[in-house]
Amino acid sequence: MAIPRGYRFDIAFDSAFPQGLVLIGNVAPDNEYQTREDKAAGRPVRQKIDEVTGTRQWKATVTDPDEPAAKRASFEITLIADVQPVPTTTEVLPGMRPIQLDGLSAEPRVAGNGEFKYQSYVYRATGFTATSSAAGTRPSQSIKPSGVAGSEQPGKAA
Repeated sequence: MAIPRGYRFDIAFDSAFPQGLVLIGNVAPDNEYQTREDKAAGRPVRQKIDEVTGTRQWKATVTDPDEPAAKRASFEITLIADVQPVPTTTEVLPGMRPIQLDGLSAEPRVAGNGEFKYQSYVYRATGFTATSSAAGTRPSQSIKPSGVAGSEQPGKAA
């Protein structure tokens, strides 16, 4: 039997991100698109709900210090939790803090347009866990194929 489309592979944080991640900014609700008509009618903004777990989705922008290509280093990660996840670390620079994710999963996706398609991943996590060390101090052990980043992170093996 084939693996169904949209399957999420559980992956250890240290395997996906050997040097950790750096959170840029804050965690925010992942809201559904609201049309001009919805805004004009005064309809409330609705937060997205994860189709697999039925819990709320939150989004955060992160940077992977292990990524050599600047265009692919920053991307959004989806956090799945009933309440807004709060990072467990302090800021090392204004608006930047090293993080480690709990309950990490990766979903393979095809990204890009036309003849410039490539393999990428959508990462989801259930929250934050205390980091064992600051980001950027663990030795790099990953090999990444090339690609271009959008809202998904290419080149990380699941």
